[in-house]
Amino acid sequence: MAVSLTKGQKVDLTKGNPGLTRIMVGLGWDTNRYDGGADFDLDAAAFLLGANGKVSGDPDFVFYGNLKHASGSVEHMGDNLTGEGEGDDEQIRIDLSKVPAAVEHIAFTVTIYDYEVRHQNFGQVSNAFIRIVDESSGTELIRYDLGEDFSVETALVVGELYRNNGEWKFNAIGSGFQGGLHALCQNYGVNV
Repeated sequence: MAVSLTKGQKVDLTKGNPGLTRIMVGLGWDTNRYDGGADFDLDAAAFLLGANGKVSGDPDFVFYGNLKHASGSVEHMGDNLTGEGEGDDEQIRIDLSKVPAAVEHIAFTVTIYDYEVRHQNFGQVSNAFIRIVDESSGTELIRYDLGEDFSVETALVVGELYRNNGEWKFNAIGSGFQGGLHALCQNYGVNV
């Protein structure tokens, strides 16, 4: 049975699941009907962060343009250009045993591609969620449904995995940014 989280809630991931190393992070969303004419293309990404909350270099940003971290610990499973259908729209696989020791947090984000030209924001998106699945069993361990708290934001930090006393925990963040992917990259120290 998955633990369902609310914004700001933190929960243990590995302590209650001994031996857990391989997880799949699924992110999903629906877009509301609107008259803009352009399709929505939402993009999931992962930022591997040190204790200072920043990447050590651009390769620590895993997204549709850099699908796999050099350590093999984080792999983006590919860009879904439409978000059509049920379930996960994009997935990121994590091997916790391979995460470099200097990485203290892995932040999961969703941004709207080309939001300025298309005049789109997260006020036009509904049913956004993140879930964490044990890859060996297929069991959903954690789920966080974001709700409808966003209006003009064009980027979201959905949640993060973080190390605590040798264990991995998950924090349901649900925080919005304006400025899309560019703003997130600046926040986390990626050169843009």
